[in-house]
Amino acid sequence: MKITALMENTSTGGCLTEHGLSLWIEENGRCFLFDTGQSDQFARNADALGIDLSKAQAAVISHGHYDHGGGIETFLRRNDHAPVYLSRYAFEAYYNAAGKYIGLPHELQHNPRIRLTQAPVTLGPGVSIIPSETLKQTMEARPFGLTVMQNGRLTADDFRHEQYLLWETNKGRVLFSGCSHRGIFQIMDWFHPQVLVGGFHFFKIPPSSETLQEYARRLNDFPTRFYTCHCTGVEQFDQMLPLMERLFYLSAGDTIDITEEASS
Repeated sequence: MKITALMENTSTGGCLTEHGLSLWIEENGRCFLFDTGQSDQFARNADALGIDLSKAQAAVISHGHYDHGGGIETFLRRNDHAPVYLSRYAFEAYYNAAGKYIGLPHELQHNPRIRLTQAPVTLGPGVSIIPSETLKQTMEARPFGLTVMQNGRLTADDFRHEQYLLWETNKGRVLFSGCSHRGIFQIMDWFHPQVLVGGFHFFKIPPSSETLQEYARRLNDFPTRFYTCHCTGVEQFDQMLPLMERLFYLSAGDTIDITEEASS
């Protein structure tokens, strides 16, 4: 399985960057897009990297924030057949701590290729979308000031619009999680993946804090390879790296082959 970061906050190879995430996944002739960043720049990077977006069988949007689904319209233009899967809650009105709207364009939900999920969806042998609303929350999820408009008032976001892409291989589970808003430890408890690709949403935790060091030590207890990015934070990653044996950063333009890395 090859994974290429089409968009991320950083770049190691001259790719365009923005605060966002987009991953291209290839395995045995199957291609999927996971998230689209916040603009058309993921597609421009795909062109530069020689990746043909029209080959995607489906696109999966991890949650209803602009930095993960802002490029949906571009994908729909570049690919004339693939469905785009989002949670049925992805088009609610989401705001950041400063009160800025960070949701998706509401009119997109009426596009005939948009598929709204409320139960697991099988995309092919061993590949499925798991909506977080189907999983029991047993640990606290910290909203960090993120809100949703419900019944005319802003309330703390419970991230029921988050979903995950799970790949079952003969060597173990590979899990894609956009921002892990439901809590990275909750997600690890749900799935126990051999490989996890995605953000931890640690960028608001002070890099030198004991909290971050504790989180790093706890994650290191899992026999998991973590390819993290985006909302983890570069400074936070740098502080965690000496405390974790299997932690790697994924920047725009990077390609990793994890076929042999997942082990049961």
